[in-house]
Amino acid sequence: MRAHLIVSVSGIRDTTREAAMSFAAEMDQREVPLSLLVAPRLKGKYRLTEDPATRDWLRQRRAGGDSIVLHGYDQAATKTRRSEFAALPKHEARLRLMAADRVMERVGLRTRLFAAPRWNASEGALAALPDVGFRLALTLSAVHDLDRGTTQRSWVHGIGEGFRAEPWWCHALVMSAARTARRGGLLRLAVSAAQLSRSAPRQALLDAIDLALFHEAVPDVYTWHPHPTAHAA
Repeated sequence: MRAHLIVSVSGIRDTTREAAMSFAAEMDQREVPLSLLVAPRLKGKYRLTEDPATRDWLRQRRAGGDSIVLHGYDQAATKTRRSEFAALPKHEARLRLMAADRVMERVGLRTRLFAAPRWNASEGALAALPDVGFRLALTLSAVHDLDRGTTQRSWVHGIGEGFRAEPWWCHALVMSAARTARRGGLLRLAVSAAQLSRSAPRQALLDAIDLALFHEAVPDVYTWHPHPTAHAA
């Protein structure tokens, strides 16, 4: 069975856009689409609504086959040393999801896919997602179809944003990605855009992708397909 390869990039903003664009161009050469994890707000008072260049690029990428995934609202820690959605009860998670969804709709990037910052979502956050219309939840160890109630187990192999980026980690990621690609299944690679400007993490990710393609992994994106009957209707 051939593996499926999904490559995601997070932390896309004004200061990391150029690195993300350069990486996307290399993926285009390999015919590997990207899943772009986007948050309306980021540290340093960043606002997607005030960054037309990044918005335009994200819309162009989606029109070309990339996937947009909501990646939190402002990524602020809600508890000490815990990522934004890691410990939220359902009501608070729902409020943040609604706020983020409104912004994404306003800028033309609305999506039904969600990945919590650092891939860590509480049970309350997962329970709140369907109430706001989300259909797919991506966590560190699984892909959850919220509409069908099914789960596909698969770990994220990442660099940056909660994952390490030292040389030994990058080497381990390449080796682990190769093993997953050889045996089939779902290979999920993730990188923060800030790491793409560093030669070693960037090269490690490219090596992991090239090894997966060598083992005939099928490039894919995070996506959700409605039920055939609903689609026909």
